Amino acid sequence: MSLYQIPFTGLQRQYKQLRKEILDVTDLVLSSGQLMNGQYTEEFEGWLAKTNNNEYAITCHSGTHALEIIGQYWAEDANLPRVLIPSTTYVATANAFIRAGWDVHFIDTDKYGILDTTKIPYGLDYQAVVLVGLYGASLIDAIDLRQWSDWISKSVIVIEDAAQHWISNNFIRTGDCAAISFDPMKNLSAYGNGGAIVTDILDLATFAKQLRNNGKPTHDMVGTNSRMSELDCASLLVKTRYLSQWQSRRTAISKHYIERFKNANLRCLIDNTNIDNHAHHKFVVEVDDRDLLQHRLKLSGIETKIHYEQPLHELSVYRQYPGPDMMAASSSLSRRCLSLPIYPELTDSEVDVIADQVLNFFL
Repeated sequence: MSLYQIPFTGLQRQYKQLRKEILDVTDLVLSSGQLMNGQYTEEFEGWLAKTNNNEYAITCHSGTHALEIIGQYWAEDANLPRVLIPSTTYVATANAFIRAGWDVHFIDTDKYGILDTTKIPYGLDYQAVVLVGLYGASLIDAIDLRQWSDWISKSVIVIEDAAQHWISNNFIRTGDCAAISFDPMKNLSAYGNGGAIVTDILDLATFAKQLRNNGKPTHDMVGTNSRMSELDCASLLVKTRYLSQWQSRRTAISKHYIERFKNANLRCLIDNTNIDNHAHHKFVVEVDDRDLLQHRLKLSGIETKIHYEQPLHELSVYRQYPGPDMMAASSSLSRRCLSLPIYPELTDSEVDVIADQVLNFFL
């Protein structure tokens, strides 16, 4: 039971609404005796591929492991491969590629937390770049078309960490492949872990399917166990029936926040320049005295989060990995960002209470 009148997530509320459907499909799966690699996995992968306009979708244990599988696949063709990663992202983005044998190079972001291609050091040799649609921002809106052309001409591998933005209103996979997450905090969430790779590359799809299943059927690679269960795939299929409705509600909440905060002394990271293609995964404001605002909201019974408290280049675990000497945008955002509740089960009155309390902070 949450200690907050308005919790940060709506997982309990969502389950209350879907309880009968989830329990019904759980009974079907358990009664079938097929708990892995069955009809629900196949159906969910088909839905994912179609939804993302891709030839292939391969489910796996988590979004983190989806990135690691991608990293392992591409690393086999590179000698001491280097990958560029935005400094503002969750640690899993870097962890996955380091574990897959890549040399990570951090790059500063723009004001929306997207990797700033103008800050890539001139002459730096790199084989891949990971783009993160932070908070749900569309990469189509963020990356200059000339940069895409440059990467294509240099055969740079473009990988999307699409954990936060793949479910945007107009998602178009922009890279060679994308990693998806169904973590409980995501817009489309499993009741445990879950992830997927979407791509048009048959060889990558074949590699991922074999690796996730301990190298079966040929055992000519060192694989691992990274399968999603039939229960998770079945429950996600239930939730897909409501996804469009949920996304519409998230969009409406974002628009309401933007309208309420238009004259406030803060900056919304969803605004009129990116709202149309945004996934509305997080509604983040950038504000002075962020910690004090968070404390005031807590006293008012409103739960908030910080995504993320430190950019990756400042974490001691990554001290050996290089990046530009100054990463002002990443550092500034980490000290000023605050995520407000945004989920479909929020009532209109709750959204107004949140907005009222934020605005009262500036009085």
